[in-house]
Amino acid sequence: MLSDAGASGWTPADTLWARAQPTVAEKDPAMQGFLKIEGLSRAFSPGKPVFADVSFALDRGEFVCVIGHSGCGKTTILNVLAGLDTASSGHVFMDGREVAGPSLERGVVFQGHALMPWLTVRRNIAFAVESRWPAWTRAQVNEQVEKFVAMVGLTPAIDKKPSQLSGGMKQRVGIARAFAISPKMLLLDEPFGALDALTRGTIQDELMGIVRETQQTVFMITHDVDEAILLADRILLMSNGSEGAAGYVPGAIAETVTNTLPRDRHRAGLHHLPGYYELRNHIVDFLVTRARAGEH
Repeated sequence: MLSDAGASGWTPADTLWARAQPTVAEKDPAMQGFLKIEGLSRAFSPGKPVFADVSFALDRGEFVCVIGHSGCGKTTILNVLAGLDTASSGHVFMDGREVAGPSLERGVVFQGHALMPWLTVRRNIAFAVESRWPAWTRAQVNEQVEKFVAMVGLTPAIDKKPSQLSGGMKQRVGIARAFAISPKMLLLDEPFGALDALTRGTIQDELMGIVRETQQTVFMITHDVDEAILLADRILLMSNGSEGAAGYVPGAIAETVTNTLPRDRHRAGLHHLPGYYELRNHIVDFLVTRARAGEH
C-alpha cells in the first residue's frame, strides 16, 4: 500500500498493492512502534535544512529500506538513529527510550568494513563481544564469535587478518560483528555498495537468511531499487531539498511503499514474482520524476 508520508505536498497515485501477508505488528500489537522518529530535521546551513519534519516508525522485527538520490539526507538520518549525529530538531525513540549517543543496542554496518587491520577475524569480532559482555569468559566470547562467523560462512578464515580477505569477506566480518553483539536494531549504510554484483547478491541472500533466523529489526540505506525490493518489508522514498518558486523546500520522506511480494523471496526469482515490475517501475518513476521536494 502507498501512503503519503512527507512534507513535499505530493499526493501518490492511486496505485495499491494489497498486502500479501500480515505485518509483524499486525500479528502482535506489542511489536508496534519499536523505533519512532518524530519531527526530525537537520540543518548544516541556517534556514536550509537537508530534511525537515521527518516522521516514521519501525515495528520490532521489520526490515525497512530508505532510498533516494545522493544528498537527500539518508545517511544523516541513519547517523542520528545510531547516535553518531544530533538532529537540529525532533526526537528518536527506540524501545521506549530516547536515543542519545551511540549504544551497543544498535549495531551499525557501513559501506567500508571498518575492521582493525592488525587483528584477525576472530579478534575483530571478539573485541565487540567483550565490549558488550565484559564479564564473559574467554570460552563464552569464543563461542559467540564462532557462531556468527559460521553464520556468514567464514569459519575457514576465522584466524586470518583483513589483508588476507576479499572485499566481500570483509563485509561478511562486519555483518557478523554487528549481529554478534545481539543489538536490538541493525543499521546498514549501503553495506554492499562497493562489491561486485555476484558477491553483492550472495551476501544479500545470506543477510536475508540471518535476519529471518534472528528476527532482527533493520533500517538500511540503499541506492539499489532491486536490493530494496529484495530485502525490505517497507521502502521509504526520500526527496531531495530544492529551490522553487516559493523558496527552498527541504527534503522529506515523500512516500512509503509496502512490499507485498512473498517474504521468502530470493534474488534469482525476484523478477518472476507477480507485482514485481509494477513495484519496481513505481519506485524508479519516483526517483526519475518526483524525487525533488515540491515536485508533483
